[in-house]
Amino acid sequence: MYIAGIYSFNKGEEAVKSKYPHLLKEIELVIEAVNAEEHKIKRSKEKTMTGKILYSPRSLNKAFKKEFSKYGWKSHKEKCDYPTQYYTKQHNYNFNLTAKGAFREMDFVKEHLGVEVQFGKYAFMVYNVCAKMTIFNKKGIIDVGVEIVPIKVFADEMSTGVSFFEQFVWDLEHRGVSNIDIPVLILGVNSNSYL
Repeated sequence: MYIAGIYSFNKGEEAVKSKYPHLLKEIELVIEAVNAEEHKIKRSKEKTMTGKILYSPRSLNKAFKKEFSKYGWKSHKEKCDYPTQYYTKQHNYNFNLTAKGAFREMDFVKEHLGVEVQFGKYAFMVYNVCAKMTIFNKKGIIDVGVEIVPIKVFADEMSTGVSFFEQFVWDLEHRGVSNIDIPVLILGVNSNSYL
């Protein structure tokens, strides 16, 4: 794979390059090491109407995990203790919350740089940058973030509907930067078959 697009949200590119140039190099090596062609699956004609061979987002995520682990990157989980004091008493709601083991997870963290790899639905991309990374920053886990997402031509070849770099960038540009947003470098990736 290769980096086909770069977007600097809240000066993310500048922050990563100045504070974490050695980790940016590792991220680039991880992206290059993932051979997207090895992560294709044949979908049945019933699912695609063509019997086409497509990229598997789940398999690609596993490949990224394997490559990041080679450089010592680790996932980080934060336990969620959900509040119950905000329920209304109006209907005698029994707030026996059974969310044992609930957590939020950052895909990869090293030296306070957080990385999310997103070959999933659009809502997760926005959540990662506009909520999750802010939460992990507030908890002192990360200072800066990197989000790795497919560009549109690559997303169109996925076996499940996924969002893409161009859509994500458009929304972030039109949303603007809030005073609580952290710097995030958005990397749009593509398969080498499109070189």
